[in-house]
Amino acid sequence: MSELVLTTFDWVPELPRGFVRDLRVRWALEEAQLPYTVESVPFGERSAEHFAHQPFGQVPWLRDGDISIFETGAIILHIGELSERLLPREPKLRSQAIEWLFAALNSVEMASLPWGLFHFWGKTGDTAFPQFESFLKASRLKHMETVLAGGEWLAGSFSVADILMADVLRLVDRFGGLVEYPACSTYLALATSRPAFKKAYADQMAHFARGDAARNAG
Repeated sequence: MSELVLTTFDWVPELPRGFVRDLRVRWALEEAQLPYTVESVPFGERSAEHFAHQPFGQVPWLRDGDISIFETGAIILHIGELSERLLPREPKLRSQAIEWLFAALNSVEMASLPWGLFHFWGKTGDTAFPQFESFLKASRLKHMETVLAGGEWLAGSFSVADILMADVLRLVDRFGGLVEYPACSTYLALATSRPAFKKAYADQMAHFARGDAARNAG
């Protein structure tokens, strides 16, 4: 394994802080106890090099030697391959962790992100919003409530799947969307009480605070 380098923005507005997706990668690296460094790219511009690493001009991406990986699901799966702490080697549990990782992104986040954006934009009074809320609750949270009531973690022990699922549910919880789902709330509280999450969150907030200081000094 080569040196791991995580790249994120140097600064973001206050509203998305704590939810920028480099947090997921920081969390995984902390759980895996892998050493890494953090580099920054400007929030206000996208260079050709930026697009070479992240073709949509977003963050984060992870470099592992001459490998550069974008998309948090792919990054966290890569980290799991580096550490049995996050990706079981036993075939059945490994399969469960991988399928739930994809479910977090393709099923739950697909429904929760549009719902969350209505909240971020202050558009919950829009006539389309109830349709998104109904789909999220009836087609996703209702079923996750049943799944999470059946055990502590998604694939036996804490894994890559729980990092992704918990972080997706954090956005729902931010706007009170888990009030009617006690198993989801309990699961999220357990995941975010882990020392690795707390460190990852604090590090992201400190990183953007340094960005504030740099902008103010400039």
